[in-house]
Amino acid sequence: QVQLVESGGGLVQAGGSLRLSCAASGRTSSSRTMGWFRQAPGKEREFVAGISWRGGSTNYADSVKGRFTISRDNVKNTVYLQMNSLKYEDTALYLCAADHIIGGSVVRTTGYDFWGQGTQVTVSS
Repeated sequence: QVQLVESGGGLVQAGGSLRLSCAASGRTSSSRTMGWFRQAPGKEREFVAGISWRGGSTNYADSVKGRFTISRDNVKNTVYLQMNSLKYEDTALYLCAADHIIGGSVVRTTGYDFWGQGTQVTVSS
């Protein structure tokens, strides 16, 4: 089992920045691809970014490329999402997730089995 706890959300003006953190626990957490997803009211949950367990591969949604950066520290068992140049449409509940597969090198946009409770990001226009 993997437990995930997100933090770092808040209210920010458009153009501002936030850094989200996801603290993971569980024996295999550092060996899994990790992802960030988001869900806005009335919309489906969507993939935002992912990083392979060694950090060598990343994947981003087109809507955040060039603005968001995902990283991880396997010593601290923490995954980060640096969000710059935030837009109103980035407003959502951001959730951290761990892939079902252990040791995989491909960053998928589906197949995540473990989820945190989320942290709210609100961007004012």
